[in-house]
Amino acid sequence: MTAKTSNDMSVIILGSGTCVPSLKRSSCSVLMETGGAKLLFDCGSGTMRRLLETGTKIFDISFIFFSHIHPDHTGELASFLFATKYPETERRQKPLTIVAGSGFSEFYTRLKNVYGEWIEFKPGLLNIVEMDNKGKDSIDFGDFAVKSIPVEHNDESIAYRITGLGKKSVVYSGDTDFSDNLVDLAKNADILICESALPDELKAAGHLTPSLAGRIARQANVKKLVLTHFYPECDQVDIEKQCRMTWSGPLVLAEDLIKIELA
Repeated sequence: MTAKTSNDMSVIILGSGTCVPSLKRSSCSVLMETGGAKLLFDCGSGTMRRLLETGTKIFDISFIFFSHIHPDHTGELASFLFATKYPETERRQKPLTIVAGSGFSEFYTRLKNVYGEWIEFKPGLLNIVEMDNKGKDSIDFGDFAVKSIPVEHNDESIAYRITGLGKKSVVYSGDTDFSDNLVDLAKNADILICESALPDELKAAGHLTPSLAGRIARQANVKKLVLTHFYPECDQVDIEKQCRMTWSGPLVLAEDLIKIELA
C-alpha cells in the first residue's frame, strides 16, 4: 500500500441528504483531507456519527466551512462544539477554525445566547474567519488555499474551492440556483461537488436540478461532477439520465460515506 503524502487529497461524502429525515441520507456534510488537515464542509444532523464511521474523531477536524446558515447545514454545530469539551482527558488541544460568509460571528454570538459556556472555548481555541459574501475572496492556510464566491441562495451563501499542495482542486457549491459565479469558481477543477436538490420537473428557486448542475460542470470544464443534497423525490427518478442531457463527463451520484477519488 502506498503511503499518503502531504500532496494527497481525499473526499468523503458524510451527508448526501437534506432537512428531510432519512435512514439512507444524513443532512449535508463533506469531509476533505489535504496536507494532513481534515476539513469539514457544513455540519447538518448526523455529521458526527458519519465522521466516526470514517474513523475520524471530532478532535481531528481543524476547519469547518459553512456554505450558509440553514439548519440542514449548521444544525449539528452546537452539538459539535459541546462534544469537543468531553471527555475531560481528550478536550480539544489544537485550534478549530470556522470559515463562513459575512455575518457568521453574529450567528455564533446568538448561539451562545442560547447555550452559553457549553459552546464557548478557551481563548485561542476557536477562530472565526468571515469570507466576503459580496465578491471573490481567498486565503492561504498553508496546507491548502481556499477561494470563495457568492452563489444564488441566501445572502450569506458562498461556494468554496480548495486547492491542495499538489495543486488538485475541489469545489463545494453549497446550496445554489444556477450561478455564473459557480462556473467561474469551478473552472478546470478536479472535482465539483454540486447540489442537485430536486429532479428537473420539480425545479425550486434557489436550488439546482441534475441538468442544471451538468450545465455548470460542462461550462466550467471540471474533470468530475458529484451530485449531492438529494431530496427524497430524487430517489424516484433517473437522476443520472437527467444530468446526462447536459454533462457527458465522469459523474458520481453521492451516497453517505462514499469516497470520491480525484482524477
